[in-house]
Amino acid sequence: MRFIHTSDWHLGRLFHGVHLTDDQAHVLDELVRLVSEAKADALLVAGDVYDRAVPPPEAVALLDDFLVRVVVDAGVRVVMMAGNHDSPQRLAFGSRLFEARGLHLVGYPEDAARPMVFEDDDGPVSVFAIPYAEPALVRERLEDEGVRDHGSALAAVMETVRGALPGGHRSVVMAHVFAAGSEESESERPLSVGGSGAVETSAFGGIDYVALGHLHRCQQAGSGRIRYSGSPLKYSFSEAAHGKSVSVVEMDAAGRCTVEEVELSAHRDVRVIRGSIAEICAGPDSGENRDDYVLAEISDRGAVLDAIGKVREVYPNCLHIDRSAFFAGSDGSQPSRERIDHRRHSEDELFRAFFEEVTGETIPEDEAEVFADVVDGLRRSQREAGGAA
Repeated sequence: MRFIHTSDWHLGRLFHGVHLTDDQAHVLDELVRLVSEAKADALLVAGDVYDRAVPPPEAVALLDDFLVRVVVDAGVRVVMMAGNHDSPQRLAFGSRLFEARGLHLVGYPEDAARPMVFEDDDGPVSVFAIPYAEPALVRERLEDEGVRDHGSALAAVMETVRGALPGGHRSVVMAHVFAAGSEESESERPLSVGGSGAVETSAFGGIDYVALGHLHRCQQAGSGRIRYSGSPLKYSFSEAAHGKSVSVVEMDAAGRCTVEEVELSAHRDVRVIRGSIAEICAGPDSGENRDDYVLAEISDRGAVLDAIGKVREVYPNCLHIDRSAFFAGSDGSQPSRERIDHRRHSEDELFRAFFEEVTGETIPEDEAEVFADVVDGLRRSQREAGGAA
């Protein structure tokens, strides 16, 4: 069996205020082409299809067009599930109706135990999709009072999956989780407040291939059979040096998998350029795309009038200027970007820093837990409101 593993499309994403619809349409065109060229039996999309619970109309239209070309025109089955950015109810709308056409949509954790069975010359392959769900939702939906955190939530869902796995079937599990020890990027939203939300990959023991979503960097999660495909596009400047791809997976009769990471061309790259304002405005080197999304790190120590205007005369999609050199200390030391870029910190970290700044004291842990519970409740309400809207 040959399938393509992808995730974290974030359709409808804004990048420094810029709509990425054209960029996402381009990369989905590339994916349609790959599905055909690779002669894939299935496409697995491991969550965060949309960037928010109520996606903009152009994002919905983009997904609709893509699914018609893959499911209807190419005749390839698609398994797609909700991530932490998606509304489960919205994404899974019409799932029972669409299943007959080869589109499998999974929104809630109790649906994870319903396998989608694929057949090849070597026999059946059962695919299970575990969408993102807060521990409280898993505890409620599975009626399991032992669920207290993300690890126990995954263990509870995996128990139902193993109970539903037919004997003699090869197995694939899709999950939208943060696997412990994996590498994050600044464009991912933390799965929990006040804790890491990490899960141990030992929960996937005995599964032939695990297709993960949530983290935007392509990587293994402790084993070659447990993998993140990563996002197909770069969604932060911290990802400028990352290679972006989808995973083409070939499974043999014994369930052993070989994985090829296939890069999809981007309409515009995301890059960091460095130098003095004169060097940057001298223009791009041969072969560079001046329309790429650019962060310009300007090394001038003195004032530069209208720096971003000057850079945009050469790079029209310059989205941010970094003037760290201008704020350097007298010894040349640079300010830490970890301190000045709030996007790298969770709500819990930001609130702790705010509390300490205002009171001069470290926040008591019981008060930090109250804040974490409130934020998690607000996130859940937002997703439920998005599904019910």
